[in-house]
Amino acid sequence: MELLKQLNWRYATKRMNGKKVPAQKIENIIEATRLSASSIGIQPYTILVIEDEVLRKKINENICKQPQIAECSHLLVFTAWSNVTEKHMTDYINDIIAQRGVTAESLAPLKENYGKLIFSRSAEQNHIWAAKQAYIALGYALVAAAMEEVDSTPMEGFNAPALDELLQLEAKGLKSVSLLPLGYRDEANDYLAKAKKVRRAKEKLFVEVSAKTLGI
Repeated sequence: MELLKQLNWRYATKRMNGKKVPAQKIENIIEATRLSASSIGIQPYTILVIEDEVLRKKINENICKQPQIAECSHLLVFTAWSNVTEKHMTDYINDIIAQRGVTAESLAPLKENYGKLIFSRSAEQNHIWAAKQAYIALGYALVAAAMEEVDSTPMEGFNAPALDELLQLEAKGLKSVSLLPLGYRDEANDYLAKAKKVRRAKEKLFVEVSAKTLGI
């Protein structure tokens, strides 16, 4: 299976060589990420694509002191909505109408049910939910990059408030949650480039459960 081969190929790249990733490969990764699964399909996040070298260096120097930020070709910034608003819900319903060719009237019950679910929660609860959805999209991006043989490194350990300020995210109703540099490994300087992938054994990671094993 080609997917398994590429997942064995990928690793969290520690150093990149600065080589540019072809535009079509970036577009393929972005499109695969767009197709990510998402709770109720609303995709409550926005993904910033940063190719600009000056901006990436500012992020590297002041916000995330990891060399991949400066050495990568493109940096994806996964941001989650600060809250889910009525406009977000209306835009989502309108997308369904436009893309499926259905009527607003037919979606009224759906909109009402989703609204009860989302608007019964606090802004903070909705943001946490949105961030979890963004991480699902991050997973898609990692797999898509592997399929394109583009290296990547998912990152959390950065100064999120500082990044939000630099990218002016508060005004957009967004908060940064994760970073994903995309590029090509520097095998001469990356100590993990030739290292064997380490993962838990299947027998330890997966446990088959049934009514019988639970005694119910």
